Amino acid sequence: MFAGFGKRATLAAMPELPEVEVLVRHLDPLLRGRRVKAVEVRRPRVLGPTSPSALSSRLPGARFERVERRAKYLIFHLRKGNRTRTGASEPSTFRLIGHLGMTGRMFVQPVKAPLPKHAAVVVRLDRGVFVYEDTRYFGRLTLDESSLAKLGPEPLNGEFTVEGFAAALKRSAQAVKVRLLDQSLVAGVGNIYASEALYRAGVSPRKAARRLRQDEVARLHGAVIAVLREAVEFGSTMPLDWSGQAGRDGLFYYGSAPDTAGYEERLRVYDRAGQPCGCCGTMIRRIAQAARSTFYCPRCQRS
Repeated sequence: MFAGFGKRATLAAMPELPEVEVLVRHLDPLLRGRRVKAVEVRRPRVLGPTSPSALSSRLPGARFERVERRAKYLIFHLRKGNRTRTGASEPSTFRLIGHLGMTGRMFVQPVKAPLPKHAAVVVRLDRGVFVYEDTRYFGRLTLDESSLAKLGPEPLNGEFTVEGFAAALKRSAQAVKVRLLDQSLVAGVGNIYASEALYRAGVSPRKAARRLRQDEVARLHGAVIAVLREAVEFGSTMPLDWSGQAGRDGLFYYGSAPDTAGYEERLRVYDRAGQPCGCCGTMIRRIAQAARSTFYCPRCQRS
């Protein structure tokens, strides 16, 4: 199938699994071993339900061990030594959970660099400053882990099986595109990659999930994995402007680094309404499903 090209429209889209995975791979080596010196909470709402005082007392003195991803969440693993009554140091580990929301950025900047206008949380390290910036403040940086409890299997490891996927789809009368957005079905897939996977699998986004044939389920399962892996690979090789100093240009939500003009994300149907399908030439259509935009080819996705 021909891989068309389309620039990402970011105003109505939220970072999904690939974008978060790329960010995690960027932040992990920068934060590993860094010790927290101080925390400044500028927008308390992004911590909820954690209080500013709880975060400010928990983080200082802790060291970042690693950064991982779960679905669309960033998981920061930290270790802090606590003094016992005998004076011995007793290490304790805890996790900080991050979510980018619709407009969030997380990056490490030099100590003397000016903080961005919309910095929500500033974590001063023994080397550098970790900044969580968010213009709309829909994201999260919190000690609360309840958001992880109901997440479904990770699509890029062995948890996501054809059998489990088929069984879950059979129980739903929802349109398959809408069902794919349910994070309890498969973790991390959002509006963009749901449209892309359905197109690649040749499945209509309108079709009821429980009506998918066995071969359609298998194709869709493989397509979900393929589009996510390709997006991660593409983003991992892109020179990105993580702190957004060059301004947003829509590329992977962070902005492309200087001198990278011409790079575009390889999206085949998303945000391409009115453009020809790269496979059959039929014009890509846009419909609304569950208050979200769905893009598809009416010819390639008849089933």
